[in-house]
Amino acid sequence: MWKPDRNSKQPLYQQIAAYLEQRITLGELPPGSLLPSERKLAEQLGVNRSTVVQAYETIRASGMIESMTGSGTRVCGHKWGMDSAPNWKNYVEGGTFLPNLPFMRRIREAIQSGEPFINLANGELASELSPNEEIRTLMQNKPFNEPLGYGDPQGYVPLRTAITTFLYEQRGIQATDESILVTSGSQQSLYLITQCLLSPGDAIAIENPSYGYSLPMFQSAGIRLFGLNVDEHGINPDDIRALYKQHRIRMVFLNPNYQNPTGMVMSPLRKAEVLSCCEQLGIPIVEDDPFSLTSFDEEAPPPIKALDRNGSVLYIGSLSKVAASGLRIGWMVAPQTVIRRLSDARQQMDFGLSIFPQWIAAHLIESSALNPHLERLRDSLLLRRDVMAEALYRKLGNEVSFQLPNGGLNLWCKINADIKDYRLLNSGIRNGVLFIPGNVFGGESGYVRLSYARSSIEEIATGIDKFAQALKETLSR
Repeated sequence: MWKPDRNSKQPLYQQIAAYLEQRITLGELPPGSLLPSERKLAEQLGVNRSTVVQAYETIRASGMIESMTGSGTRVCGHKWGMDSAPNWKNYVEGGTFLPNLPFMRRIREAIQSGEPFINLANGELASELSPNEEIRTLMQNKPFNEPLGYGDPQGYVPLRTAITTFLYEQRGIQATDESILVTSGSQQSLYLITQCLLSPGDAIAIENPSYGYSLPMFQSAGIRLFGLNVDEHGINPDDIRALYKQHRIRMVFLNPNYQNPTGMVMSPLRKAEVLSCCEQLGIPIVEDDPFSLTSFDEEAPPPIKALDRNGSVLYIGSLSKVAASGLRIGWMVAPQTVIRRLSDARQQMDFGLSIFPQWIAAHLIESSALNPHLERLRDSLLLRRDVMAEALYRKLGNEVSFQLPNGGLNLWCKINADIKDYRLLNSGIRNGVLFIPGNVFGGESGYVRLSYARSSIEEIATGIDKFAQALKETLSR
């Protein structure tokens, strides 16, 4: 986020005016673009509102912007002294791929503002929880001799071989190199499925609440979503039968182990029943399994895919939640006909993932350093979870309730009072803490998802203090 230079001899308002004029001239702010309000821009830049007022008046005098009561300040539709530009507003509001949900955009804007927020919204690992030293050692000790041309769109063969062994040893899944597609994370797997295996108007079932509700990719593809309520044992297969009878659902999307956002683990009996139900109906299961290896128990809960003998489950995993999100390494296990279809689409998209992260991931998965890293990761996440839980008990007591998850990165917290999610989020932002309101995931109002993986131990405790203050301020209104 650009900031004016307070050590410059040029007045602050002139710096701001020059910066905005440059963005308008370069087309970064095309005609019709709505500028921030004077108050909001002043907060973002850390200046007085009167400074922004002067800057806007300077640009307005040049004919580049115009202000209208009730409509805000916009870049003029026809910039003075310049030829007309395309009406980019019409373009960016068109297209079939929908923007993020408003709550998610609000959180992203807060992060990008440069203000010092404690981030309990981001569900990724902190840098110190990633195997940085192990990766540095690998890169120092192993020569890189791979060709730098376009790779196999299905994925680097040594990585697929490593994943095959990894899945068998760690998850009890039998696969072959030909049944694995390497992707740039789990979301690319989901995107390929929605674009290649489903059609507009198709109905699918997902858990409610579910991370899937926060992804516009389903609605962008014209897919109809129907929720499956989650209890302490997971979803009920009878609900799948009912949805199939009523809507002819074509797929069931599940996250059965340390489910995002609830942290629930589907019971072994339910997993077997759900698989049997879907096999009887002839509909595939898409199983997203990013969190199992974060299990705080001695053994990770087995996936549904480990029970699959008929190729009914499309299994999705990644290194994002157990190693590093920046590696952008994920995978899908599916029948070879499906893999060939998705590989073809993948080649049309990007000609395959870069060889460098695949090479690193292959050596990391095969290395003796992986299991010690996973043990340290689980210990660190458990400590963070307990620090967050203790802070919630201490600061809010009976005002909130939650079940301690036995794995994963998130705590699903219920607020024991009627509350408006948007008011709580805005209050949190004012108090310097970010979290995700529960209705982003399709659930009822009055829940929040708090992640304990991104922030440090000290930040978690401070973040909960700020969250408690935000909640009390919201309730007092």
